This record gives sequence, C-alpha cells and structure tokens, in this order.
Amino acid sequence: MSIQTAGQAFYHDQMKLLQDGRTEELIDAHYHQDAKLVSFANVVHGRDDLKLYFRAYMAKLGKLEIMSLDNFVETPDSILFEATVQTSTGQARVYDTFVLRDGKATHHFTALR
Repeated sequence: MSIQTAGQAFYHDQMKLLQDGRTEELIDAHYHQDAKLVSFANVVHGRDDLKLYFRAYMAKLGKLEIMSLDNFVETPDSILFEATVQTSTGQARVYDTFVLRDGKATHHFTALR
C-alpha cells in the first residue's frame, strides 16, 4: 500500500467530491473563504460564488469520469495536474493548478480542452 502525499490526497478528494456532485462540501473543505477560481471564461471569487459556479459547471458536464491522470506535480503550497476525463458532452483534457495555504486553495487556475 502506497502512502499518499498531501497533494495526492487533495486531488483524490477533489475528484471524488466532484464525481459525487457534492460541490458545497467540496468548496467548504478545499477553498479558503476568499478563494479565486480563474479560467479563460471568467474569474470567480469567494465561497458563495464558487458554490454557484461549481453547481452550474457540474450540471453542464452531467457526469465526470476520470479516464487518466496524465501529469501531476506538487510542492508544499501548490498542485498542478493534467487529466483526461469523460463527461456527458464527451472526452476532454483538464488542466488545474491550485495554490494552497494551510491545505486549502487560495487560487485555482483551470482549463478544459
């Protein structure tokens, strides 16, 4: 049995919560009160707006199945990963970077292709 790093545990918990549609729990567990999510489409600021964003995002995706984790790197205060996912709208590549403080995101940069 391999031991997970803090970053791997964060990633696996993040994906499980998203797949289960538990977006409010996700935001409360993984994001600081004033966290920012930055994508090419918008910037979302604060837990209340993040909850609205993730609820709508997951409704749009319909389902989320992780096909592969293609790249992953972490430092004590950041995580960067690339994954292939299957959603109701088709297969896509996701790119996410989290800047962390005390194990929670202060900034989340994301892209979907």
